[in-house]
Amino acid sequence: MIPQKTIEELINKHSILENDLSSGKIDKKLFAEKSKEYSDLNDIIEIAKKYLSYEKDKTNLEKILNEQNSDEELKKMAISELKELKLEHETNEKKLKLFLLPKDEADKKNAIIEIRAGTGGLEASLFAADLFKMYEKVSHKKKWILELISISRSEAGGLKEVIASIRGTNIYSTLKYESGVHRVQRVPDTETQGRVHTSAATVAVLPEVEEVDLKINDSDLRIDVFRAGGPGGQSVNTTDSAVRITHIPTGLTVSQQDEKSQHKNKAKGMKILRARLYELERSRIEDERSKDRKSKIGSGDRSERIRTYNFPQGRVTDHRINLTLHKLEEFLEGEVFDEIIESLTLQAQEESLSKLN
Repeated sequence: MIPQKTIEELINKHSILENDLSSGKIDKKLFAEKSKEYSDLNDIIEIAKKYLSYEKDKTNLEKILNEQNSDEELKKMAISELKELKLEHETNEKKLKLFLLPKDEADKKNAIIEIRAGTGGLEASLFAADLFKMYEKVSHKKKWILELISISRSEAGGLKEVIASIRGTNIYSTLKYESGVHRVQRVPDTETQGRVHTSAATVAVLPEVEEVDLKINDSDLRIDVFRAGGPGGQSVNTTDSAVRITHIPTGLTVSQQDEKSQHKNKAKGMKILRARLYELERSRIEDERSKDRKSKIGSGDRSERIRTYNFPQGRVTDHRINLTLHKLEEFLEGEVFDEIIESLTLQAQEESLSKLN
């Protein structure tokens, strides 16, 4: 049961925001913030009011049932309404609890996605390329902006590693469940006996962090510049444009050489470093909050096998929620991507709610 005071505070907050926004006395920046807060509350305010009036409505219906002189037809209607009222109350309570769950401040941020070929040699790099294409298609369908940060290619069109930023609305909250080991089972083009091979690629999704979100002291950085080299030792250019940034306190290192400009390589490298440091700090805080890391949903553990793409059977299986879709081709095209994401989100919410009870 949610305390009455909590619900009253929600309703009161909504009323104050409504008055503030209609007063015309708020500056533009504050107006945008308050408008967003008001919009979020709007989605839940009627449910909050119904939840608050539940006891009164329930008492009125029970009074009809307990009255000696009540008409039998009226009693039947009261029984039916009481049953519906209780079911609605349970649903409203669940919705309110979800709304009141602590918000992950990173959910509204853009994201940096890192994909690396794992075990499986050339086939693993081809699978890494397939995963990147899938995220490109998902981004296109959702009208997100995907921008390449760095890429390292292998033979036959595969990818050893690719890092990209994705911008849009609530990107991190949608993609954060993609972190982990993605496994593929299929017959490689080079396989002459028709045997199914298993390969893997790792995906890491990090919230993209602005400088205002995370302050990095210049004294904590060591920046080395070197000449960029292409595949097979080819020279990309003849100047020392490649940059390696080391965060001395943590030992985190980022190298960037895709751009011909040292300045651009440093900017891209700092973007990746900020995201990794932010995620490192988030993990530390989460570990301190709870040593119980049993939740498989959204743990972001990159060593955890989260999904299998089985080509011979045309299926994709998410192991965290035991969900299998026999729509592998559609999934890789970004067509049914949301089916798994919505199921993962729902499961994560259920886990969070169970901790409140």
